[in-house]
Amino acid sequence: MPEKITKTVAVIGAGPAGLFAARELAQAGLNVALINRDIKPGGLAEYGIYPSKHKMKEGLRRQFRMVVDEPNVHYFGNLSIGSNDDFTLDDLRAMGFDGLLLTVGAQGTKWLGLPGEELEGVYHAKDLVYHYNKLPPFSEQRFAIGHRVLCVGVGNVMLDIAHWAVHELKVDEVIAIARRGPADVKFTKKEMETVARNLDLEALDAEFERTSPIMQAVGQSPEEAKQFILSALDKAEEPVSNTRLTLDFLVSPKRILGDENGRVRAVEVEDTTLEARSGGGTRSVGLGSTREIEADTVVFCIGDRVDASMGLPLDQWGEFAKHPKPRFPIEGISFEAYNPETVSGVEGVFLAGWAREASSGLVGTARKDGMLGAKALLQYLEGVRGGEQDVIQTLESRVGQLKKPVVRKADWKKLEAEEQTQASKLGLEEFKFAGNAEMLQAMGFGVEKQQA
Repeated sequence: MPEKITKTVAVIGAGPAGLFAARELAQAGLNVALINRDIKPGGLAEYGIYPSKHKMKEGLRRQFRMVVDEPNVHYFGNLSIGSNDDFTLDDLRAMGFDGLLLTVGAQGTKWLGLPGEELEGVYHAKDLVYHYNKLPPFSEQRFAIGHRVLCVGVGNVMLDIAHWAVHELKVDEVIAIARRGPADVKFTKKEMETVARNLDLEALDAEFERTSPIMQAVGQSPEEAKQFILSALDKAEEPVSNTRLTLDFLVSPKRILGDENGRVRAVEVEDTTLEARSGGGTRSVGLGSTREIEADTVVFCIGDRVDASMGLPLDQWGEFAKHPKPRFPIEGISFEAYNPETVSGVEGVFLAGWAREASSGLVGTARKDGMLGAKALLQYLEGVRGGEQDVIQTLESRVGQLKKPVVRKADWKKLEAEEQTQASKLGLEEFKFAGNAEMLQAMGFGVEKQQA
């Protein structure tokens, strides 16, 4: 590390992408402000992995501790960046940061805009995942889950919701619907193993009998698709409930129907078929015929979107715009923020992780993208002189003017120690305080400063 650090960057978002980017930048000799809207670092590795996967989560936490312990990484938790938040991106640039790397992930939720989405019992999967993983404020919100849960989507997120509904809530039935067929499922065998014993195999057989002619017509193999789903039975977890899990393919939700009390009673779906794309793959096509599937809870497991309030330009797909002709590509990838209206890059602002592109959700994917984004920023910084002022001290001064507590690395370590003490007392593998107020109190922050 050089004797004097003259360049300072801010990494916004402390999930896996942001943490490993911060390590890359710090080890290159930069001063790094790691800014996180949550109190704890970790992002979806902390709040998105199923709670029972203790060994995996603790292994990741050990890696994250090592990153935050880097001497020139300065952690600022419970600090939000955005147009209506504690600071804006322009505020950070005005403080003198030489570069900004956004790794905030897809913080918004994606909806289909269907009639009835406002009914009680309609949720987005991410909100529920955050709820049972105890991320404030979702951990303190009430979610009324009924006995018949319909999930829109057939990926790993759907299986996370099914896992929770089957193992913890023990609902009567979980129904997963998909616009396309069994050959196009997005979940992995390993994730299916958590609930495979609850599959209604008779219903699955009937579903393959119904969809096989359509699959064969577009060159798909029903036998291979069925074998993949059933392969999860070999190492499947033993059932802990009588919940019935069914998969309903080739249907597209059209509207959510409510009862006289404003609560979900069913979902109207349109039957679909498959057409082969000229460039390969398939697409679903509506047939016009509709039917109702009874449900008292609907969960959209269809992915996320970026938070437009971050203040960066969006592209035509609603994602943060990336420079089509980057000056500092890494492995042919653009990490540079871009303004389509001015047809120019956003100077000094880079994107990585889900802020750049929604990924598979794997920690390794996010880690690699964060590190590559850091390398792109480092290339940019080679042409930047670097400010002489102490930018971290400037940020500290501005943070001190906020009417809220901002968490530093010593505070986070104190919180971790307190939660470990509570887990030991209660005989649990893991203990989490459910709310921000409880966490802040455990770290010794006064009650009078706990509200923004």
